[in-house]
Amino acid sequence: MTGTRLLAIDVGTQSVRAIVFDEAGRLLAKAQQVLDPPYVSPQPGWAEQDAEVYWNAVATTCRKLWQDGAVWPGDIAGLALTTLRSTVVCADAEGRALGPAIVWLDQRRATRLPPLGPLWNTAFKVAGAAALMRHFQSEAEANWLAQHRPELWAASARFVLLSGWLLRRLVGEWVDSSGAQVGFLPFDYKRLAWARRGDFKWRALSVRPEQLPRLVPPGGRLGTLVPSAAEALGLPAGLPVIAAAADKACEVLGSGAVDTDVAQLSFGTTATINTTQARYIEVQRLLPAYPAAVPGAYNTEIQIYRGFWMVSWFKREFAHREQAAADRLGVAVESLFDELVNTVPPGSMGLILQPYWSPGVIDPGPEAKGAVIGFGDVHTRAHFYRAILEGLVYGLRAGREQIERRLRRPLRRFIASGGGSQSDAAMQITADVFGSPVERLDVYETSALGAAINLAVGLGLHPDHTAAVAAMTRSGRRFVPDAAAHRTYDALYREVYREIYPRLRPLYRRIRAITGYPA
Repeated sequence: MTGTRLLAIDVGTQSVRAIVFDEAGRLLAKAQQVLDPPYVSPQPGWAEQDAEVYWNAVATTCRKLWQDGAVWPGDIAGLALTTLRSTVVCADAEGRALGPAIVWLDQRRATRLPPLGPLWNTAFKVAGAAALMRHFQSEAEANWLAQHRPELWAASARFVLLSGWLLRRLVGEWVDSSGAQVGFLPFDYKRLAWARRGDFKWRALSVRPEQLPRLVPPGGRLGTLVPSAAEALGLPAGLPVIAAAADKACEVLGSGAVDTDVAQLSFGTTATINTTQARYIEVQRLLPAYPAAVPGAYNTEIQIYRGFWMVSWFKREFAHREQAAADRLGVAVESLFDELVNTVPPGSMGLILQPYWSPGVIDPGPEAKGAVIGFGDVHTRAHFYRAILEGLVYGLRAGREQIERRLRRPLRRFIASGGGSQSDAAMQITADVFGSPVERLDVYETSALGAAINLAVGLGLHPDHTAAVAAMTRSGRRFVPDAAAHRTYDALYREVYREIYPRLRPLYRRIRAITGYPA
């Protein structure tokens, strides 16, 4: 089957991409549709998107591929879908969305929580998890909908992740990948299946079993492309559709991080450090390991919620000069940011950023806020931008150390991907802060490549995921730490950065009590 074409559809927060790979992992063609806006906020803290926007973008990107002429629809052997996580859709039995998708960035909270009953309440109290359970229940979109949109919720024959809703359009069935189930759902992360009857999650959430899709492991067959979807995408009907996983899981797989001592760094909207493990390990107490894109495996993820979103934030709020220059030159404004970074020495002359721009769950907790300390009259926008990158990498280093403690062994290799990894400056800072070499793959679209790996295994092009990773992933540039920069970063990380949150935490709590933010 030499020359087989694999179509991976990657639905992200800010854009949708349709990418064609061959069985060797070479990127043959790509089309992209920007989601503008990526979401709407009818009220402060809300994040919604019309579900049809995602479907229309999927159709548009596929049709763009065929218009370009680099590949032909008849060449495609199958397709796989990966999407942003924790984005939910209420739908009727025929698949029509009953309201906008609630996007993962949404911050609305339920206040009227389903009763757990005395036995479960006692059990969580004894385990020291009562507050975490209240957080789980209040964050659950299903509980908010049951409280604030009871008529819509009663009419919701289906409550699925965006991946499940899009797959209903593609194959005509309510089916989804077990590797995509990341969210406030009655999912058993250890068994990689819906929770058994009697599991506390059925009490904690307003979800009904019949609302959920059938689950298929990554690499399994979901169905075939139905005629209506085939017409919309410009593809032959009957094309095999193979299960992939959530975008972060696919990014780990597409980076080749399948050995247990290899870490994948995602420089995306949410920055993460991840490993793939064959056994279930919670690296943060009481927070689950997520499903990997390798069937039966788990990702030990630690995330910085706003991550490289902060680069977009900086661009919007402070980079007007660079934006004007980029417009004149006809280049992306981010391409000019490395010039800013390189005018500032490692450590940003004492300007240190703690990247908790959104509240956490445990560490950081719900009171968390961002902080920047060490300002002086020498500091400029360039110092501030470099401090953003350094602060994000400090946070990832803390995640590395937490994973290593839990695994009881060091991580030996680090592979970076995501939009931020295209910055040489960000890559060098990462190597310098970590004190370890950091690699960047030759393919930038690692989430789509991970979906293509699932697709290749599902079609029988490779015997298993290990063989597919060996055949389809290749390292690109390797960044080696500078010894002097690492000494500076190591001292700042150990003596300053790690002290910021515990010392400011009481003040964050007072700010929250006084202002009501974050709620």
